[in-house]
Amino acid sequence: MSTTLPLAGIRVVELAGLAPGPFAGLLLADYGASVLRIDRPNAVSSDQLTRRKSSITLDLRNAASHSVLLSVLAKADVLIDPYRPGVLERLGLSPSEVLLKHNPRLIVARMTGFRRDGKYKDMAGHDINYIAVSGVLSMLGRAGEPPYAPGNIIGDFAGGGAMCFMGILLALMSRTRTGRGQVVEANMVDGSAYLAAMPRLNRQTPLWSGPRGQNTLDGGSPFYDTYETKDKGKYFAVGALEPQFYAALLKGLGFGLEELPSRDNRENWPALRAAFAKRFSEKTRAEWESIFDGTDACATPVLEQDELEQGGFEQRPAVHLVDTPALPIAADDGGWTGGGLTPGEGGQETLEAWLGWKEGCEYDVRSDGALMKTGEEGKAKL
Repeated sequence: MSTTLPLAGIRVVELAGLAPGPFAGLLLADYGASVLRIDRPNAVSSDQLTRRKSSITLDLRNAASHSVLLSVLAKADVLIDPYRPGVLERLGLSPSEVLLKHNPRLIVARMTGFRRDGKYKDMAGHDINYIAVSGVLSMLGRAGEPPYAPGNIIGDFAGGGAMCFMGILLALMSRTRTGRGQVVEANMVDGSAYLAAMPRLNRQTPLWSGPRGQNTLDGGSPFYDTYETKDKGKYFAVGALEPQFYAALLKGLGFGLEELPSRDNRENWPALRAAFAKRFSEKTRAEWESIFDGTDACATPVLEQDELEQGGFEQRPAVHLVDTPALPIAADDGGWTGGGLTPGEGGQETLEAWLGWKEGCEYDVRSDGALMKTGEEGKAKL
């Protein structure tokens, strides 16, 4: 059995940005790619998604520093661009006019929030805005309440970083056949909308035809919901969709099959929800765990991050490849902390590994930490 990492030998340059770009870089690093982050001079990084990465500082408005990046990209496989549309071009790094001519095998992964065309393309935004215009936010939240954004998981990470990661992998696969790199354009609007394929395509079926919060899988159904237990603030999750699982749920709750009204009639759902809520409130979460553990009731505790960490829950890679596994996430802390990569840390070692460069020979370091190509003038590019 081979233990070679799936992305061993792949060199990734990540322009420092917010969550989606660093997350794509993190995924690449976890599966064996060498990831070099490019920081700005005098930057103070709060990025927590830095596992296994290194960093150099470049002033991309300075010709000698700009030249370092082009030299690095000549030997790289992937560039992650987290900037708004037009920024790379203004820096003299147009993918089609400069980068792919400089290195035809380079994959330029460009991440934006809104689409690159349409009415929002020049606007600033965040996760909540991207999932709003994608149609996804309108489906999230309780009935009769405003739409509710679930943190920045759907837009930034699932629809953004993870989709960009997939695009990079597809481009790498294509390159094995064509020998050519290409531009990967990912955006959080389309990424999020794609993730919502099931509810979108089921709008004409009983599964998801109702308003927000009134469908089977969005909190509308009493047998697919969360309930507070006797210990306030501790919850149990119920997902007893199939009849046999629902029967196991009723048994665990102490209800007879004929004791409650039929769940098949939606008019009975409020009464069922009230009965379930009252029963769950009579025991602690631990007591319900002892009842439902090992059963097919599809009833589990809602575990919180702090208690998972304290309980020794080990963070693992998203998927396991049996023959070419990812690097383990867990370090001494089980994978619960991030960050720790300061601008410039480990980058010179990466340059030596990739290019054979050494400080004072191929490049010099400015007082602010920015690297400059040795012997080249440092005039401003912009």
